[in-house]
This record gives sequence, structure tokens and C-alpha cells, in this order.
Amino acid sequence: MTDTALAEENALLKARLAETEAALADAVEAQRRLESIVSELRREKFGRRSEKLDPEQFNLPLEDVELAQGVLDAAQEKARRALKGQGAAERGVPKRNRGHALRFLEGYHGRFVQCDGYEAYDKLTKVDRPEGPWTLVHCWTHARRRFVKRLEKDGSPIAEETLRQIAELYAVEKSVRGLGPEARLAARRELSAPIIAAFRPWLEAQLSRIPRSSKLAEDIRYTLARWPGLTRFLEDGRLELDTNPVENQVRKIALTRKNALFAGHEVGAENWALLASLIANCKMCDVDPVSYLSDTLRALLDGHPRSRIEELMPWNFAVASSRAA
Repeated sequence: MTDTALAEENALLKARLAETEAALADAVEAQRRLESIVSELRREKFGRRSEKLDPEQFNLPLEDVELAQGVLDAAQEKARRALKGQGAAERGVPKRNRGHALRFLEGYHGRFVQCDGYEAYDKLTKVDRPEGPWTLVHCWTHARRRFVKRLEKDGSPIAEETLRQIAELYAVEKSVRGLGPEARLAARRELSAPIIAAFRPWLEAQLSRIPRSSKLAEDIRYTLARWPGLTRFLEDGRLELDTNPVENQVRKIALTRKNALFAGHEVGAENWALLASLIANCKMCDVDPVSYLSDTLRALLDGHPRSRIEELMPWNFAVASSRAA
């Protein structure tokens, strides 16, 4: 390709970038309007006090909706395949199993994987790789959710006390939020470790006093079986108690999953997921997604070297944007 052709191609790409920037700006404005409407509806439904509630308080009902929607979608998909004469396992469709997790984690050289209690993830701890097997970090929110339901449905005093002790762990986390990993780890070892040390024997004692077949016993066994992963946060100050930061970003997509039917192709859906991941990372890093995408695409068009792609990650946006300017 000649220099003239390259210049024309570059000019065309920059024109398309300008169009994309305009479309993104419109999308941001639409999101702002929707958030304003949701705030008005929340105020109308729950009163002004709802504006002061922790957003996590609104998530438990949404999680039930997500679960019900997922069950419904799976049933509908199974029915469609039956009508088309297809088997239960269609070739090429990714499954939530060890194989899919391995593909998803390809290229990740870290040690920790934070996840829920899905049993397929346990096999990741036996994977042979140069860095050694992954270490699972389990989520306290998933454990807590079970006891919330036991308290709501059965009024269980054991569930209530369990929630109180979990709340103490979260109180420690609140006091160190925003601090560096070393300070967080020091506070956890001083304040959270004694809670954890007393918590497990107490759970085991309660388990021995209630019927083995009860839902509460099932919930306690679930928690105890994942105890090493649940207490991993005492080993590294970078770890979180739960997967809430990620789940809160995914929730918006999960509640509108029907939109994914219009991705057109599996590759299109993967590209959609990549873009959604970039935007979610921008929000978690307190970076404006429109500015990030605009500056990063311009830096790529201006020849940013592939060997320094790390500089264009959302958490390094200040460096990337100054270079692209």
C-alpha cells in the first residue's frame, strides 16, 4: 500500500472516529436522561429517603429477578431447540463450565480468581500452568444472600446472628475503603481475623444442633465448604470481600440480555462484551468512557506501538490521553 493510500485510509478512519464520538455523546446523554427518570421513579415509589440508601440495598430484589429471568430464558431456549430437533448441547455455544472458564482466563497470569461458589470453578485450582494453579477467592455476598433469605422466610435467629457477624466484617472494610493494600491488610489482620477465628467454630456448633436436611443447614454447609476462599482476603490487601464491583457492572447487561439477540453473530456478541468491559473498567477507575474511547482510538490511529498497549488501559488513561493529544 502506497503512502497516499495509507493517508487516505487514515483520514477515512478518523472521519469514522468522529462519527463514533458523536454517537457516543448521544448515548451518554440518553443514559443521563434515563438515570434521571429512574431517580424520579425511585423517589415516587420509596420517598426521598431512598436517595440516602446504600445502592446495595436495591440489589437483592434485582438478583432474584435475574435468577428468574435466567431460568425462563433457559427454558425458552430448550423449547426452541426441541422444536428445531436440535440436541441439548449445540455445538459452538459456550457453557458455564471449566472449559469456558479456561478460555476466558487465557492470558491471565495472576494468582487469584474471585468468583461465586459454582463447583466447576474448583477445578481451576488443579490446572497445570507455569504460574501454578489459580487460587479461588469466594464471595461473601453470595454466602450472605442465603442467610438473608432464611431470615426473611423463617425468621431464623441463627441466620440473624450470622448476618450480624458478616456485617462486622463489612464494617471493617468500610473503615479502610480507599486505603492502600498494606493498610487494608493490616486492619483486616487486627480487626477481621478475630471475627473470622470465632465465626467458623460458631457456625459448626449451630450446624450440629439443627436438622441436616433443613435449608439453614444447607446454607451453613455451603459457607463452610468455601471457607478457605471466603477468608482469602486476610492474605492480600488487594482482594475484596465480594464480587459486587464487577456484578454491579454486569447487572445492567444481565437485566437487558434480550438485547444480545441482536448482536447478529457470536463474534459480534464477543465484540459487544469487549466494549462493555472497557466501559465498565472506565467507570470503576472513575474515567469518562467517551473521553477514554475517543482518545484511545485516536492514539491507535496515530501509531501507538503495540508493545506499549498497557499504557492505553483505563487505569492508565491520564498517560494515554496526554500521548494521544
